[in-house]
Amino acid sequence: MDAINSLQLIIKGSLQEEHPETVVDVPPFVDNRVQKVDEMCVIVNEMVRLIDTAVVPIFAADASGVINGWNSKAAEVTGLAVEQAIGKPVSDIVEDDSAITVKNMLALALQGSEERGAEIRIRAFGPKRKSSPIELVVNTCCSRDTTNNVIGVCFIGQDVTGQKTLIEKYSRVQGDYARIMWSPSTLIPPIFMTTENGLCSEWNDAMQKLSGIRREEAVNKMLLGEVFTSNDSCCRLQDHDTLTKLRIALNAVSSGQDNMEKLLFGFYHRDGRFIEALLSANKRTDMEGKVTGVLCFVQVPSPELQYVLQVQRISEQAMACAVNKMAYLRQQVENPEKAISFLQDFLHSSGLNEEQKQLLSTSVSCREQLAKVISDSDIEGIEDGYVQLGCSEFSLEESLEAVVKQVMELSIERKVQIICDYPQEVSLMRLYGDSLRLQQILSETLSSCIRFTPALKGFCVSFKLMSRIEAIGKRMKRVELEFRIIHPAPGLPDDLVREMFQPLRKDTSREGLGLHITQKMVKLMEGGTLRYLRESEMSAFVILAEFPLI
Repeated sequence: MDAINSLQLIIKGSLQEEHPETVVDVPPFVDNRVQKVDEMCVIVNEMVRLIDTAVVPIFAADASGVINGWNSKAAEVTGLAVEQAIGKPVSDIVEDDSAITVKNMLALALQGSEERGAEIRIRAFGPKRKSSPIELVVNTCCSRDTTNNVIGVCFIGQDVTGQKTLIEKYSRVQGDYARIMWSPSTLIPPIFMTTENGLCSEWNDAMQKLSGIRREEAVNKMLLGEVFTSNDSCCRLQDHDTLTKLRIALNAVSSGQDNMEKLLFGFYHRDGRFIEALLSANKRTDMEGKVTGVLCFVQVPSPELQYVLQVQRISEQAMACAVNKMAYLRQQVENPEKAISFLQDFLHSSGLNEEQKQLLSTSVSCREQLAKVISDSDIEGIEDGYVQLGCSEFSLEESLEAVVKQVMELSIERKVQIICDYPQEVSLMRLYGDSLRLQQILSETLSSCIRFTPALKGFCVSFKLMSRIEAIGKRMKRVELEFRIIHPAPGLPDDLVREMFQPLRKDTSREGLGLHITQKMVKLMEGGTLRYLRESEMSAFVILAEFPLI
């Protein structure tokens, strides 16, 4: 407001000097000049408001180079408040390398010459003091009085600090890129690039040495078909299939795929040597994210890496062989399993007594469990918890009998007695669930306890079951089973216990794999948990599971 009032007084004062007889407070209808003064004040008021709210930095200086105008945007970008800027010499706010430029601009403005597109650097103040100088592209316009004399200059700027910083960084990166790309250092890998149209745009020094193809022979030619070919015209690939694989991989990356697994491909050096290498391809994008081509790194395997790749191929072949052997074994077991099933059905109808029927029922449970285990091929599914358990009615007593019979031979061999402790109601329990998985879990843990119990007279393994029946609604019941398999110290080896609960590794032992799969199966059951407790004189498996009670 002080600036506006000053402008108004200057305008009215100039009128009084020109016409002394004019009285400022004469009513407007007496003298039209006074009305024009008021109109000019309104215009000046509007101009000051527009300048102050402009989105670009604007400042002004008088003829002596002292700042007498400083808008809000100038204060924002420099950190220098309006009241601090007014009255400062322009030379105090600009960088030393811009001082002469500003001085010349001021001198030209006083002569009536205005500048356009000049670049100057303004210092940062206050909270922005530690920032880089502010880069401005400015236009100047002359400030004139009522008699058209130049009394100062107004600087209208555009802040290009961000653009300048980006351009400088880009220039540095481009320079670094060129130096790295063409460095003769053995640390720089062979590199080639393509445009979005498939033209070879780069073929560095390392790639020249690796292929025997000079840069000028490759650049600006179609990478696939003219540079990499299936004939001897340039860089000959191993075969046409390699060319097809390379085309598919580069097309996938150029269409926007973020990354590509390393591609093993072979080609011939110009002197006839065959080279096997790994290719990594990455998309190139511009500042807007548009794909502009593909950047490819070629890695020639070291002797160590070649050995690793060879081991990997052998391992993959061995895995494929193992899968085939397992499929063969499943197929070969299928016929004897059918014969056993037929004989069991025949025996069942041949008038057996109760004890013989019980033995037959146990053998049937064991046969079905064997068939289930042999059919297991998705170990990863068990590991990740994606295997669906079976659901059928079964007798708990018969399942427990099948478990004990499976470890009886080991028990006799190790001279370790098995003491079974079941509640009386077990003989009457008929449950609904996967009895074969329950048998597999209990037989594996029970046999592990027998195997790691000292073979001394008097040592035994306790196979104990506790149950708790709970009503669910009016008609449904479920039973919570707690199995405790207790054996003497020292118990299972520490390494085996770790393998049971830790993720699978390549060096996991056979016993560790069995127990690991077992504890994963327990987790698949309703309310299933498996723990291994270790005390000074005994150790124990504690297995919990819930089943609907029929």
